[in-house]
Amino acid sequence: MSKPPSPRRRRILWRNVLTVVSAAILISAEVFGAAFAGSWAIANLAGLGRIGAHILDVLFVLGGIAVMVQFMRAARRVEPFTAE
Repeated sequence: MSKPPSPRRRRILWRNVLTVVSAAILISAEVFGAAFAGSWAIANLAGLGRIGAHILDVLFVLGGIAVMVQFMRAARRVEPFTAE
């Protein structure tokens, strides 16, 4: 009897993972900092008050999350996390 072929093991490329995670931390700090600063500035310029500022915070943070999701998708294409 012969052994069944073992499934190919994928190994994690830790250097690529650390590169992408480090870049994501840096970029997310900039994106979310800009989102809060922008919402604060627009709310004050438009005289929206505290509630308006919070609504803009939520909208801008949702936009920031969308930016970060797109960044992570693009980064994984450029720097694959696994190899055979």
